[in-house]
Amino acid sequence: MSVVQSVDSVALLPAYLAAGTAVLVLVVDLVLARPRATVAVAALGALGTAVCSALVGAGGERRTFCVAGDCSWVFGGRAALVGTVVALLTLGVLGLSVPALRAGRSPVGEYAFLLACSMTGGVVLGAAGDLITLIVALETLTLPLYVLVGLRRGSLASAEAAVTFFVVSVVATTLTLLGAALLYAVTGGLHLDRVGALLAERPELRDLPLTTAAVALLLLGLAFKVAAVPFHAWAPATYDGAPLPVAAYLSTASKLGGLVALLAVVQRALPADQTGPVLALLAVLTMTVGNLVALRQRRTVRLLAWSSVAQAGYILAPLGALALAAGRTGEARSAAYAAAVAYAVFFVVLELAAFAGVTALRPVGADGGTLDDLRGAARRHPWRGAALGLALVGLAGLPPGLAGLFAKVTVVRSLLDGGAAWLALVVALNAVIGLAYYLRVTAGLWAATPTPTSTPSAGADGVVAVPLVGVVAVVLAVATVAAVVLGVAPQLVLDLAAR
Repeated sequence: MSVVQSVDSVALLPAYLAAGTAVLVLVVDLVLARPRATVAVAALGALGTAVCSALVGAGGERRTFCVAGDCSWVFGGRAALVGTVVALLTLGVLGLSVPALRAGRSPVGEYAFLLACSMTGGVVLGAAGDLITLIVALETLTLPLYVLVGLRRGSLASAEAAVTFFVVSVVATTLTLLGAALLYAVTGGLHLDRVGALLAERPELRDLPLTTAAVALLLLGLAFKVAAVPFHAWAPATYDGAPLPVAAYLSTASKLGGLVALLAVVQRALPADQTGPVLALLAVLTMTVGNLVALRQRRTVRLLAWSSVAQAGYILAPLGALALAAGRTGEARSAAYAAAVAYAVFFVVLELAAFAGVTALRPVGADGGTLDDLRGAARRHPWRGAALGLALVGLAGLPPGLAGLFAKVTVVRSLLDGGAAWLALVVALNAVIGLAYYLRVTAGLWAATPTPTSTPSAGADGVVAVPLVGVVAVVLAVATVAAVVLGVAPQLVLDLAAR
């Protein structure tokens, strides 16, 4: 058998573009030393990666790096969706970062390079066909974020958040690698489809204690990445200490990457009868704890962080239907996987819009502040406040935020189709709990403020406010329009997620 492989470079084009963007950003920053040129190159690279991912995915599934039918790179509809969304999120976060970069809060070249590197990991992650590619891609997505969280100059909170994130992520990666190693010891395979086929063909392998340990370690390690309870404690502190745009990236692209990795091993490699009960328990704990703790938050970013934890529970909920036999039929499983991916896409768009709204309403370089700092903000800045309010209402799952409404309906429908009516009831109850804090914050945006909480020229942390930078307004407007469009035509995302 020939050991020479043919490489489908078309299938790899999105990864080439993403990695090339990171390299080009470094070169431009070194040669030209002009921040505007560096940011422009990063933005064009992210946009090109998004367009390329969509075009390659539209041409049907493409495979490469294959051995005996097992492929390490599988670029189809879902990989194209993930690559496109990650690249667009990177573009949006880069736009939100422009005011702080202009103010010298972070070095422009390093910041744009790290964002591009993280984007590369997200693009590769969607097409990963084996455990090695999956874990390396997930770490490529995550590693730059350790530095980005702590890159804000002169901020002790930022440094503390970076250390917290680093330590927790190292533990999570260790568990994931150990689980992958044990799974390889049991099956002798690394390709996800090969591992899944072996475990399906040989039931005796599933009964081995080593298999149980491998499944548990893989799930727990990836649960850290999506901030699922009880592996969530790092998220609120890290989000609150990071610069606002980086917190937005953590809450969107990073969480999407963790879900894609988790979904890949659950759908293609691990036995559904073992993963289903674990995922159902994680979903219930995550959505319930996240919502209950969010009720008590007074800092804006911490509230968004805890709500993000709760949203991770909704994303995991469809996979919990695998705990029941009715949820393990082919049709029910396909619906559950599509619902999880679709909900994640709806969520990240609304979450980016929420962070964009907070960024637009806060002074340049400031943190998210408290909820009192946003009180009456929509009276002072009607359009910005309305955009933030629409994002919050969408996350709550209420009209006119139709994207969030359709997302929750999709999850509940997939659970009912899988026979998990009890889990659908838990989702519905938690959605009601979530209304309390989402609507409280939204109402506060239009509340009267007899005495201003801060002067127009400075935030509570002493950061001087400036008029809204045009690029932030563009990001806020585009994210809001995207949320509206997805709410009107949710079937587009569902169809792509099901491929």
